[in-house]
Amino acid sequence: MKSRLPKVLQPLTGRPLLAHVLGTARALSPAHIHVVYGHGAEQVRAAFADSGLNWVHQAEQLGTGHALQQAASHLADNEIVLVLYGDVPLLRAATLTRLVASAASGELALLTMAPEDPTGYGRIVRDEAGRVARIVEQKDASAEELRIGECNTGVLAAPARNLKGWLASLRNDNAQREYYLTDVIALAARSGVTVTPVRLADPIEALGVNDKEQLAQLEAVCRRNSARELMRAGVTIVDPLRLDVRAEVTHGQDVYIDVNVVLEGRVKLGNRVRIGPGCVIRDSEIGDDTELFAYSVLDGAVIGGSARIGPFSRVRPTTRLADGVHIGNFVEVKNASLGTESKANHLSYVGDAEVGAEVNIGAGTIIANYDGANKHRTRIGNRAHTGSNSVLVAPITVGEGATIAAGSTVIQEVPAGKLTIARARQTTIDGWQRPVKKKT
Repeated sequence: MKSRLPKVLQPLTGRPLLAHVLGTARALSPAHIHVVYGHGAEQVRAAFADSGLNWVHQAEQLGTGHALQQAASHLADNEIVLVLYGDVPLLRAATLTRLVASAASGELALLTMAPEDPTGYGRIVRDEAGRVARIVEQKDASAEELRIGECNTGVLAAPARNLKGWLASLRNDNAQREYYLTDVIALAARSGVTVTPVRLADPIEALGVNDKEQLAQLEAVCRRNSARELMRAGVTIVDPLRLDVRAEVTHGQDVYIDVNVVLEGRVKLGNRVRIGPGCVIRDSEIGDDTELFAYSVLDGAVIGGSARIGPFSRVRPTTRLADGVHIGNFVEVKNASLGTESKANHLSYVGDAEVGAEVNIGAGTIIANYDGANKHRTRIGNRAHTGSNSVLVAPITVGEGATIAAGSTVIQEVPAGKLTIARARQTTIDGWQRPVKKKT
């Protein structure tokens, strides 16, 4: 991958490759999950420190069969073992359920596919009766074997007792001098165990990642799949190729998503939500009939119904906006709450504030919440108005119905229902001249 980040930690739809594989494995309700790890060992373990996994270290990387040999002692004889790969993230739980069901009757179940281009994959070699006899890796295959279209995905399921016996018999007399897990297939066939191929309907499921180009290809597949699922559930997507879903998305009816939108984390969209072009929504909830205009960013926010956000707005974590709130162009809100029908329409910063209902934050108003060491809270009562280019120096309270005159910097409590002016007196100096640079 030409990266300091181990391959299984490379991000796909915002999560590490290994996280996708583990999520699919957990969907099968396994008794145990064993992770064989080698390259980038400490980084990988640290990324999944609280995952309840059994970690098995492979000090030397001597092939897939060698990797599974390291885990053999952890496998109970009466278990079914399903072998997955940390860089093959798109397999579906339904596919693997079929595989495990075949192995449960004592067979070795092998996931196979017929890709358009089989280059690089091991080929499935069958005997005269059409039974799976062995797998030959591309580098060891003859010209005739290379013409075989059925390929190995590497994914298999088998009874643990049998699998451990086959693993103990593996040899490394091949071009790579490695212990191939694929040699287990021939050992199973020779011992009289039926090898049952389970063919993938869509080879895309078995795509793996070996470089950044392949990672981008899988990202495109995920984008298409996510967009397809949303559209089938009733979401209007202007251009499915220009929607990037890296989130668990729940939604109501008649949601509309314009181009180049990115969804991350956990996103909840209410009925009739409209999302304009270029918006980024992360870990946020949006109420019914709310519209996000172009290039707005929501991160960790809860937005009520019938709100209007943007364009070019940023709503940061732990912000809650009530119904009917307007957050306009170039306005940033952080760790704040705005009550029903309140507005901050232009070029303002509202941070660490509790803003009541029907408040109007004038253009250019700044809540100065940080003193260089600590953050301080501001409280603004219902129906208060701030004039353009005001500065509210926290901690401060603005009473209900108060008005702050344009250009004021207020540092003390603003009384309810009154006009407060805090600005220097305008003075004109006669005879003053602007300095002029000396000519050289």
